[in-house]
Amino acid sequence: MQQGLREDAPEVRQRTPAAVHEARLNPITWAVVRRTLIIATIVSLVISALFLFQGGVRGMLVRTGSYVVFGWSGSLLGLVCARFVWRLGFGRNSFWPRTLLTGGVMILPMSLIVLAVVSIGAGRLAPLSALPDILWETAVICFGMSALAATMSRRAETAAAAPAPPKFLDRLPLKLRGAEIWAVEAEDHYLRLHTSKGQDLILMRLSDAIAELEGIEGAQVHRSWWVSRDAIADAKRGDGRATLTLQDGSEVPVSRTYARVLRDRKWI
Repeated sequence: MQQGLREDAPEVRQRTPAAVHEARLNPITWAVVRRTLIIATIVSLVISALFLFQGGVRGMLVRTGSYVVFGWSGSLLGLVCARFVWRLGFGRNSFWPRTLLTGGVMILPMSLIVLAVVSIGAGRLAPLSALPDILWETAVICFGMSALAATMSRRAETAAAAPAPPKFLDRLPLKLRGAEIWAVEAEDHYLRLHTSKGQDLILMRLSDAIAELEGIEGAQVHRSWWVSRDAIADAKRGDGRATLTLQDGSEVPVSRTYARVLRDRKWI
C-alpha cells in the first residue's frame, strides 16, 4: 500500500515544460536590462574613480563619460548578442561556451564603438597603430560584458521557471512559519493546520484555503479535510471507506465523493 502511495500518477509524472520553454525563448526582460545598466554604471564610476586625480576636472568628466558609454554599450550589446547566440542554439546548457561565443560575436561591433569614442575624444580618427590596443581592450570588455549578460539572463530564466510559493503560506502563524503543511481540517469557522511544527487554528473557509494551496501536491479527501500527499504515512480501505494516516499520527477519513479521484491518483 505504501508503494502505491508514493507511486506517481500519470498526470504527476508528465511534467509539461511549456512555461519554462517560453521563458527561455525570451530570456531578456526590461528588468534584466535595467539591472544590467545599473551594474554597468556602477562599475564605470568605480573604474573612473581609480583615476580621480588624473587630467583635472575636464579629464575626469571625459573619462567618466567614456567609461559609462563603454559600459552601457557593452552591456546592451552583450544582451543582444547573448540573445542572438541563444536563438542560434549554441551553448544553451553550458555557461562558459555561451559566454565565450557571445563575447566573440561582440568584438567587431564593440571595436567600432570604441574606435568612434576614442576618435571623438581625440578630435581626429584614431591611427592604425592604435588598433591592436583597441582590439585587445575591446576583447576584455566583450568577454566581461558577455559574462555579465549571460549571468543576468540565467537568473531571469531561473526566476521565470521557479513557481511562486503558495499564497496560503503567508497565512501561517509565526510559530508555524517554514513548516511543511500536512493537512488542513475544517472546525466550524476555523481551520486546524496540521504541520511538521505542530498544529494551530486560523479563521478561514476551507474552500478558500484549498484555492490558496495551489502549488502543493495535495487534494481534498473529505468535505472537512485537505491533505498533502507527502504527509500520508499509510492508507487503509475497508467496509467501503478509506482512512489516511498522516505523519503526525492523525487519521483522516476519505469520503466516497473523493475516493474515486484518490484511487485514480493511486493514493489509496
